[in-house]
This record gives sequence, C-alpha cells and structure tokens, in this order.
Amino acid sequence: MATVKATNLQSGPWWREPWPWFLMAGPAIAIVACAVTITLALQQFSDQPLNEGLKRGLVIERVQPAQAGAASVVIEQVDVTER
Repeated sequence: MATVKATNLQSGPWWREPWPWFLMAGPAIAIVACAVTITLALQQFSDQPLNEGLKRGLVIERVQPAQAGAASVVIEQVDVTER
C-alpha cells in the first residue's frame, strides 16, 4: 500500500505575494490615467475668445462691429454640427 505524505505548504499573507500586486497594477494604472485625463480636460476647458465671436456649445456667434453712428449690433450664428 502506498502512503501519501502530506506536505505542509507555508504561505504568508496575500500582500506579500507578488501576483496580486501584478494583477492589480493594470486597473490601478488605468484609474490614475483616467483621473489625469479628466483633470487636464477640465483645466484646459474654457470659453476661449474667438476672432470677433463667441462660442456657446456647438454654435459660434460672430458679432459684427457696429459702424460709426449705428446703435445696433448684428449677430450672425454659425452652426458647426455635421449632418
């Protein structure tokens, strides 16, 4: 009859093993990269002045300078949506 020896595998806590950290590195890097991207997008977003115009959403409003003596301002709207 064959006897089976029981081996006593000693393993430490999970955080001392390299594989959990290796498997968690990919999602952790993706989360950090997403946070950096969102931060840069929010910092760079602003209503930058256009040449003689103002951008509101997808519509660019061009304000024509009033002529001397004229009291009205002409506003031209340009829709930039693709159809």
